[in-house]
Amino acid sequence: MYQELLITAAILVGSAFIPSLIYLIWIRNAEVYVKKSWSDLARTFLWGAGLSVLFAVVLSLIFVGVISTPQLQREYEFLTDETVQTLVIVVIIAPFVEEFTKVLGVFSVKSSLTDIEAGLIFGAACGLGFAASENLLYESSVYFAEGFGSAFIGIVVLRSIASTLLHGSASAMAGYGVTRTKFGGWHLFLPYYLLAVIMHGAFNFLASLELLVAGDISIFAVLLAVLFSLLSITYVRKKIKKLDKS
Repeated sequence: MYQELLITAAILVGSAFIPSLIYLIWIRNAEVYVKKSWSDLARTFLWGAGLSVLFAVVLSLIFVGVISTPQLQREYEFLTDETVQTLVIVVIIAPFVEEFTKVLGVFSVKSSLTDIEAGLIFGAACGLGFAASENLLYESSVYFAEGFGSAFIGIVVLRSIASTLLHGSASAMAGYGVTRTKFGGWHLFLPYYLLAVIMHGAFNFLASLELLVAGDISIFAVLLAVLFSLLSITYVRKKIKKLDKS
């Protein structure tokens, strides 16, 4: 029994955290000349995986209570209540709240932001940590409901590509706003935070298209969400490389 629990824990934690850690290495390696220290990146990653998630849950529950929605449903695989309130949570509340709590992790290491591209890297680290914990939650619920089967493998693959990269890329843009404030003034933060919110909201909207369009377009909606995430993270890495050379 004890051994089975250890195996289950290893499967769930590994499937949730390993993709994020691989992406973090990939993002860090986009910088060639002076790479960010692993200690600072680990601290930011853990902030995203812990405090950002905790703060996001509390704030989301508060806002959800305000609009009198009984459940917090934020991702396409869990959307069942086809109401305007659900879309408000998915497209507006979740992006504003989550991007705010994630970017706090970048502010926590502001002294380590020694160059303009640092915000992109640390922002991605915080977002990837957030995604890892969120993936653990969703993937665990499927695992305990369905077991280790096609449903579990499917959600692991989907979330490892789509949701994880979305969190990393959106938070990278908010983090870039932090370094812009450090080198240029506070007025530069808001546009990049709002860009992160828009990216997050656009992804959730694409993933929720089946709520708005008649017929089964779930596969098309998921493909759009995956494409959006891939394009977003590609842009972030190109931005890091460009700034690193300047």
